[in-house]
Amino acid sequence: MDYVTLNNGVKMPMAGFGVFQVPDPVQCEQAVLDAIDVGYRLIDTAAAYMNEQAVGAAIAKCGVPREELFITTKLWVQDASYEGAKRAIETSLHNLGLDYLDLYLIHQPVGDYPGAWRAMEEAYRDGKLRAIGVSNFHAARLLDFCEFVDVKPAVDQVEIHPFFHQKETMKTMSDYGVVPEAWGPFAEGQLGLFTNPVLTEIGRAYGKTAAQVALRWNVQRGVVVIPKTVHRERMEQNFAIWDFALTQEEMDRIDTLDMGHSSIVDHNNPEFIKMLHNLKIHP
Repeated sequence: MDYVTLNNGVKMPMAGFGVFQVPDPVQCEQAVLDAIDVGYRLIDTAAAYMNEQAVGAAIAKCGVPREELFITTKLWVQDASYEGAKRAIETSLHNLGLDYLDLYLIHQPVGDYPGAWRAMEEAYRDGKLRAIGVSNFHAARLLDFCEFVDVKPAVDQVEIHPFFHQKETMKTMSDYGVVPEAWGPFAEGQLGLFTNPVLTEIGRAYGKTAAQVALRWNVQRGVVVIPKTVHRERMEQNFAIWDFALTQEEMDRIDTLDMGHSSIVDHNNPEFIKMLHNLKIHP
């Protein structure tokens, strides 16, 4: 397992396990237990995933010392304000059964996220959050945010996969010392990633799958990955990316797959932003 050092000195695993779209508590708890047993130490959840308690139950049962785990959760839009974020942080800590979080992210660049960030900065200084960051902040918004805040984001979790390289946003992250983290590293199964001829051919030379090539491509670019699966065999495959390295020629071939845009979400779509505001996760 490789690690990346965040801009405050905290070390973060470069491969983690995500639990997006695993709301069933029994299935989620077992999946996290399996992932930790396979070797994952970074677990990524969110208040909006409605499974923090299941993740917390797995953490309590896994037998791995807390300091060896790296637990991430996220602030939902509904709580994007100073007071809302203060309450949300405490709720997430309670749900997860933890005294501190390793990384806490603003989930969406919507609502009063500057106010929320002030509460996150306070919790960071108080030791409740070892690192704070953002998610879905693309280049212009991330730059504006970094110029505005006292504590620079440690991480920006955005959609990154072989069909969407996020080159402009990656450059902005590099300029401000923000570590990129990829949600949807398999393009959420879209665009034929698992059978893509370029990825498949590259993988054949190493005895690896297209999915493993996609993950390896990201980590070689300095991007943390958090693939999701509830199948232990695939967890093991997704973790087995440290025994090979892509050549520059192979990286260049993957570069040709970039569409330059998302096929999953559009944060410039007013209807999508309205949906985010209307999605309530608590009364």
